Amino acid sequence: MTTDLVAAIDIGGTKIAGALLDAEGTLLERVQVPTPAREGAEHVLAAVVEVVHRLTASAGWTRVRAVGIGSAGPVDAQAGTVSPVNIPGWRDYPLVEAVRAAAGGLPVTLIGDGAAIAAGEHWRGAARGRDNVLCMVVSTGVGGGLVLDGRLRAGPSGNAGHIGHISVELDGERCPCGG
Repeated sequence: MTTDLVAAIDIGGTKIAGALLDAEGTLLERVQVPTPAREGAEHVLAAVVEVVHRLTASAGWTRVRAVGIGSAGPVDAQAGTVSPVNIPGWRDYPLVEAVRAAAGGLPVTLIGDGAAIAAGEHWRGAARGRDNVLCMVVSTGVGGGLVLDGRLRAGPSGNAGHIGHISVELDGERCPCGG
């Protein structure tokens, strides 16, 4: 059994959650704060940093070797930026860089929340043992993730399977993304 842990950060339009997990997926620590989604970019980042700092204060933090972020999308995993439709203040926001600084320089990986859900469900949840899976996140936004041939397929940007948003009423209210 390894003694290494990972920190997981989940960023959505309603809440920002953080957790410490071991190699078996056992949840050891969990924190959560509301997402100030209608505030400016720095207010949202302050909430993320609060979650990270609360995790760093836990007894297990010294065993953490990496941080993973699942964020409402779209995300750009290669650039380390996020543009969640349900957080208007974040457009091409350099989230990975900010979380790396808050986490003391640990390696940070970013992926869309739907891909993160698909990976988790395939590893430890309802999709365990399945070779092909589509998982959907239906919350403040709508996301999705794909496992094909037993492997997570997040695509080069981290958004493969991302549902995004759909115009239901063509002359309806404008989305925060401008659509």
